Amino acid sequence: MESNVGQQGRIISGAAGGLLAILGARRRGPLGLLMAAAGGYLVYRAATGNDPVMQVTGGGSVASKPIFVEHSVVIDRAAGQVYDYWRKLENLPQVMSHLESVTVLDERRSRWVAKAPLGSHVEWEAEIVNDKPGERIGWHSLPGATVDNAGSVQFESLAGGGTRVHVALSYRPPAGPLGAAVAKMFGEEPSQQIAEDLQKFKQSFENGTLKN
Repeated sequence: MESNVGQQGRIISGAAGGLLAILGARRRGPLGLLMAAAGGYLVYRAATGNDPVMQVTGGGSVASKPIFVEHSVVIDRAAGQVYDYWRKLENLPQVMSHLESVTVLDERRSRWVAKAPLGSHVEWEAEIVNDKPGERIGWHSLPGATVDNAGSVQFESLAGGGTRVHVALSYRPPAGPLGAAVAKMFGEEPSQQIAEDLQKFKQSFENGTLKN
């Protein structure tokens, strides 16, 4: 049987599937059965490297649909100051809780390591494609990335002297739609994360507690 699941997807599926199977066995009723069934499916996916759903739908067309996330926050600081912090990409793990590290490779390229469900992680290289100092930063992952993603941050100067920071992200879950559902079940739903991260960033940046 030909494999249609990458190595990183198999690792994430195995970790998520094992835990779901255990939790499902402990919980009675329809929810327990559903969790156990989902866990078994993910374990099969990890063990064989084959996803029957992807096969039936044309080898991955379901997993290719991106997920979009966007959120805004107003920060009581000048746009240039906020931009300077974000443009230093090594700072981003202090802003986004799902990131473990960002390593700058050159003026445009960087390597990102992000947390995945149940203690695993994924990594990829990204390239800045839109950079206007004090106004916006845009990037996308490079070909071959485990997580195909793109994002932008806009810094809008407000009349009162503050800045509206608008973050927009799109990505494809490494384990497909089922992987996204498992992440949401364990409290790692991206839109909620981004909203909470930006609120924490606002408080820390205004208080001057973030390291630059």
